[in-house]
Amino acid sequence: MPTLNIKDPEVYRLAHELARRRDTSMTGAVRDALTEALERTRLTPEEKVRRMTEIAKRSAAKPEPFLTDDDLYDEWGLPG
Repeated sequence: MPTLNIKDPEVYRLAHELARRRDTSMTGAVRDALTEALERTRLTPEEKVRRMTEIAKRSAAKPEPFLTDDDLYDEWGLPG
């Protein structure tokens, strides 16, 4: 079986942290991260636009109002 030797301390730290958060092995974390990254790069720009358009349509169909600046900030422009 081929091996992958990670010599970059930051990459090692990131893999370790992802494995901890996902309660998996470092191998599993790296495999999942690479699989997710490859899946994102398989989408064409047109497919990305189509998916975002679908999300926007579903969001627009919801009757609840969206948050406005007035909901987020006070009269002085500070987070409320």
